[in-house]
Amino acid sequence: MERYSVHLKLLGMAVLWGASWPMGRMLGQSLPPLTGGAVRFVLASVLLLGWLFARSRFATLAALSARKWLGLAAAASVGVCGYAVFFMLGLQTMPAGKAAVVVAVNPVLTLLLATWFFGERLNAKILAGMLLAVGGAIMVVTQGQPLTVLSGGIKAGEWLIFGCVVCWAAYTLIGRAVLRGIDALTVTAATSLIGALMLAVVALWVDGLPFEAMAAMDARGWTALAWLVIGATVLAYAWYFEGVKTLGAGSAAAYITLVPIFGVLSSAWFLDEPLHISLVAGCAAAVGGMTLMRYGQKAV
Repeated sequence: MERYSVHLKLLGMAVLWGASWPMGRMLGQSLPPLTGGAVRFVLASVLLLGWLFARSRFATLAALSARKWLGLAAAASVGVCGYAVFFMLGLQTMPAGKAAVVVAVNPVLTLLLATWFFGERLNAKILAGMLLAVGGAIMVVTQGQPLTVLSGGIKAGEWLIFGCVVCWAAYTLIGRAVLRGIDALTVTAATSLIGALMLAVVALWVDGLPFEAMAAMDARGWTALAWLVIGATVLAYAWYFEGVKTLGAGSAAAYITLVPIFGVLSSAWFLDEPLHISLVAGCAAAVGGMTLMRYGQKAV
């Protein structure tokens, strides 16, 4: 029964992360986008630090070396601050369902860079999965007309969401290079706090102090903020960590392949975004590619 409940929690994690895309778009419609991102991570970092305190893990932070803190700052600058900037700005001009599928190429770029920097090996399954995932993303971005890529068919919103992909790949590789030996909860809490402070500075510079916008937020905006802070950041990470502990990292990470599916479905549900055949087919290809890559990695 315990393992069954963990599987249900991992499924819930995929739902929460998938729905973060339409929720991010909804929040960006209620607040200036950078302010929305900053508020999200400020509140999330408070909850994550409370989680650390409840588990008596503050001593872990105090014991970190200067090199580890520099690594955390570097990871936060790309994985929280940079990612949030691209995430919130990209969702202003790109449908949330599309964005959720484009980000499915995260593992492709991450693995290619890991092969370059760390000498990780590839095989036929991994390469086929990469091609399938990238092909699915291109199908979604170009609405089933991939040749438009050659004639400038990718718009600003798509490039911003690709910025999310680059930031997350960099975050992952920085974590592998300089953050070994620090548990995942500590890394998440510390990078969220540092990234939130960076985001607050950027938002203050760009948006000023939008108190009127915050005071005028409706129930839709507050729901999106609560989902992003409590659901997609704190609760989803808690369930993911529990899945890693109980089932192992590989089994838990396999559920991440479901995130684009729930991203597309929740965008249609919350935002009434149409389910074009190119979107559905591209999503299926991207998920299939991610799954094939995971099988290939097991064989390396």
